[in-house]
Amino acid sequence: MLSSVFTSLKDITDKNVQADIKKNILSSLGFKSSEEFPWTQENVEQIFQESIISFVIDENGDVIPGKTPEDIDPNVDKRIYPIYKKVVKGSTDGFSIPISGKGLWGTMYGYFSIEPDGATAKGITFYKHIETPGLGAEVDKPWFQKNFVGKKIIDKNGNLIGIQTVRGKVDESSPEAYHQVDGISGATMTSRGLNEFLLKDLKIYDAYFEKVRNGYES
Repeated sequence: MLSSVFTSLKDITDKNVQADIKKNILSSLGFKSSEEFPWTQENVEQIFQESIISFVIDENGDVIPGKTPEDIDPNVDKRIYPIYKKVVKGSTDGFSIPISGKGLWGTMYGYFSIEPDGATAKGITFYKHIETPGLGAEVDKPWFQKNFVGKKIIDKNGNLIGIQTVRGKVDESSPEAYHQVDGISGATMTSRGLNEFLLKDLKIYDAYFEKVRNGYES
């Protein structure tokens, strides 16, 4: 009986986790929950089916035909990576990729989205972390996440530079302001970790987004 209860609860928990992850992917791509269309599991699945194309790329940025993110076995597939593409009326409206890395107290997990130009941040969300409430935990607050929208991940020469969280406010007169966001007071280590793992993960996908920037998209 205990085994059956554990199995049934695990299935429910796994489904809730997957639904939460999908909500974060959608949120990073600009989708919003509303009173008219709340984010129930059924509605989330509906949005995914209607507006999201999921696929997998290799380390060269080439799409692997017939492979989906659900097919990835983390114990076996070490050099293939998932991408979620938002499509509106047949046109690409952004891409979302998973990001993760060490904050102050543990690993942070989230999604970072990029505009169809392959160069501009569209959004960022986090669905799991153990950062300090009121400090590092501010990473999942709208005020912080909105800072990323419109920032560039490449420099004027097309080189990947990522987005940097700075101490205090961004100096808008600085030539570096185009890829900087306001920091979180008292959360230096969390911000530093975010800067490092965001760039790390963007490097993994840069071969694909370089093709996007050059007008090639599959």
